[in-house]
Amino acid sequence: MKKGILVLTFLAGFFAFAQKVTTYDTQNYTIQVPDGWKSTNDNDIVNIFPTSEIGAITISEYHDLILPKEKTKKFILALYKSSDDESKIKSNKGKKGYTEYFYEYFDEKDKLFWITKVFQKDKDLYLISINCGQKFWNGNYMSLFNETFNSFKIKK
Repeated sequence: MKKGILVLTFLAGFFAFAQKVTTYDTQNYTIQVPDGWKSTNDNDIVNIFPTSEIGAITISEYHDLILPKEKTKKFILALYKSSDDESKIKSNKGKKGYTEYFYEYFDEKDKLFWITKVFQKDKDLYLISINCGQKFWNGNYMSLFNETFNSFKIKK
């Protein structure tokens, strides 16, 4: 009986503090956004960020883009003007026929963490990235950014 009460108390506390989310839904993708966060759409570049504006998740989509897969890693490194080797970008065959690329970068000058995923299939490319100030990249913010980032789903 005591164990049952303990488990119920734990579950009640967990659900009371669980972060509520809303779905940002477009024709081509969805992403789960924590309640209270803002989103903007500027010329089909979506930014999702906490009200404190200590970082953001940015989503860009490109269609009819001619970018050979052998040049995608160079494209990702060029976004950050990074001198990293292409081997730092991980790639694998993902769901729905997309090739997924993953890259982590720390901008020493601006003290920003960048995490980037690229989904590429034929002439379609989705670029989703997190940028967050180094002093905020811990605890709750890191968890919320990662949960939101990982909830990104392509519909087609």
